[in-house]
Amino acid sequence: MPHKIHIAPPFEKDERIVLTLDAGGTKFSFSAMAGGKQVVHPIEFPSHGDDLDKCLKTLVGGFAEIQSRLHSKPAAISFAFPGPAWYKEGIIGDLGNLPAFRGGVPLGPMLAKQFGVPVFINNDGDLFTLGEAVGGFLPEMNRHLVHADSTRQYKNLVGFTLGTGFGGGIARGGELHTGDNSAAGEVWLMRNPLYPQSFIEESISIRALRRVYKEHCRIGYRDGLTAKEIFQIAKGEIAGDASAAAKGFAELGSALGDAIATAVTLVDGLVVIGGGLSNAWELFAPAMLASVRSRLKAVDAERSVARLEVEAFDVEDPQGYDAFLKGDFRTVHLPNSTEKISFDAMKATAIGRSRLGTSAAVSLGAYVYAMRQLQA
Repeated sequence: MPHKIHIAPPFEKDERIVLTLDAGGTKFSFSAMAGGKQVVHPIEFPSHGDDLDKCLKTLVGGFAEIQSRLHSKPAAISFAFPGPAWYKEGIIGDLGNLPAFRGGVPLGPMLAKQFGVPVFINNDGDLFTLGEAVGGFLPEMNRHLVHADSTRQYKNLVGFTLGTGFGGGIARGGELHTGDNSAAGEVWLMRNPLYPQSFIEESISIRALRRVYKEHCRIGYRDGLTAKEIFQIAKGEIAGDASAAAKGFAELGSALGDAIATAVTLVDGLVVIGGGLSNAWELFAPAMLASVRSRLKAVDAERSVARLEVEAFDVEDPQGYDAFLKGDFRTVHLPNSTEKISFDAMKATAIGRSRLGTSAAVSLGAYVYAMRQLQA
């Protein structure tokens, strides 16, 4: 269930309006925000990703429809769009899920000319992570740590989105980290631990789930299964090969755990997961956590080391949440003194689901990014 957004100053009372969009491979979700909150009910249209003229008309029409519902002109347009892209320039490149944009389309400049306001475009995984960093998962974890009398507070967040594709983002100190080429957080290109000659999205996506189910299905296979149907098969709610469905989610979880471990090794922060497939948490989380908590062996010795220097907690599990909050308080003696020093010895990361809902987090991230750019 989406949680209430707690937007940090200085934008909670800002009345300027930003038009937002969550652009997926199959649908576009348009909205508008002011003060960190939605000020209109979102509207959705098919993306028409294989027809450029229809797609562009949908984008213009969607923003125009939202603008018509507002009491004043928006200050900016800010939205998520899949990459690869030249985000600073607003130019969209060769998209796998929206093939009509191949060859490069200056979407930002087109919309800026159409609506007469600044236009900011970022990766959907980036804006999802920023939204959860400023008003969702990260501040919620920190508030609960304070209430538990913990001395730990977190500043960094890595986000992953699981759906048509595999996306990611990094927020450091509450600021979006996009990299020098607007290419930070492109987690879909990580090496696939299950198929080393492939990229990891081939195991973390809806198409991957379908492929694995088809490969292992022994009874009642049919084409065109949705991710939800494969989930229902795994749960025994509808007819199908439950073992094959469970295998699909287990492979997804195992690959995801490897991606999480790699990201946490580099960033050292908390981890939030969103996207439609995150609703199947109970089916992929065990394999995900097993991968994150696995051990690596030395090449020429029997010695092994933990995959992570920090301990990973599943905060969707009440016991895991409690253990993360509790910490590991220890007391040590100050050398050459009778004085004692107490500290929390726990190095930890929390892994959990979106607290805002994926689309709402993307919208909040887009809003905050735009407002910071307008302040600059």
